[in-house]
Amino acid sequence: MVNDLVLPSPAKLNLFLHILGQRPDGYHELQTLFQFLDYGDTITLRPRTDRRIVLEQPVPGVPDEDNLVVRAARQLAATTNNTVAGVSITIDKQLPLGGGLGGGSSNAATTLLGLNHLWRLNRSSDQLAELGLALGADVPVFVHGHAAWGEGVGERLTDANPPEDWFVVIKPPCDISTKEIFSQQGLTRDTPGIKIAPAFEGDASRYRNDCEDVVRRLYPEVHRSLEWLAQFGPARLTGTGACIFGRFPTESAARIIWESKPSGIKGFVAKGVNISPLHKKLTELK
Repeated sequence: MVNDLVLPSPAKLNLFLHILGQRPDGYHELQTLFQFLDYGDTITLRPRTDRRIVLEQPVPGVPDEDNLVVRAARQLAATTNNTVAGVSITIDKQLPLGGGLGGGSSNAATTLLGLNHLWRLNRSSDQLAELGLALGADVPVFVHGHAAWGEGVGERLTDANPPEDWFVVIKPPCDISTKEIFSQQGLTRDTPGIKIAPAFEGDASRYRNDCEDVVRRLYPEVHRSLEWLAQFGPARLTGTGACIFGRFPTESAARIIWESKPSGIKGFVAKGVNISPLHKKLTELK
């Protein structure tokens, strides 16, 4: 029996998010810059011999068939006509739901890559990313595992290397629905496209999150958190929220700000990394 496979499932930040327009199918054309954090969930894959896919400790209120991890495992198994051994999956959740950190998408990508290794399927990253895209627009960047400039709905990726700075990430006490934000009439949908910026250099004020104004209006908790963090430098929403982040050049600078936070604020300090911790771990296993 192969040993359990324990893998990181890292968070991501959208260092900026511009909405260029809305397509006839209802999806939005985006430009964004993804970077990973050295912080996230942990997924354990335990081999089974009965070909069943079992999620240990299911999420309350979320049927297994709706869980991205189970869906990812079943989709990958289906490509083999379900001839692979089964797996039990355990998720140690650290990333908040509805936070804009990509937790669900990261979990799905970790499952795809982990089972590809565990089941010895030898699927390419492109093949796994194609499977992942059916689960969510952010899954492919986690599958490919490199910080990236994203276009389309976020699935057209070009490797990028933004500075690997430190971040204070704050989770206000609210959950935000991506569908709700993208359905708002007041959402900016006509930001001009810009050229690829592989190192995210220059004037940071040129970049923003087009969802931020709408989120601020609908969620006062996010507005207040942004106002507090902005005292120490530019603060920005990631994805459609609710998490916000501030960038700092050193760990000590980030931790000084973190220690000064008002009581009751939740979040963490983490380092931005351009190679996913998941890919580093899988490389060690080869």
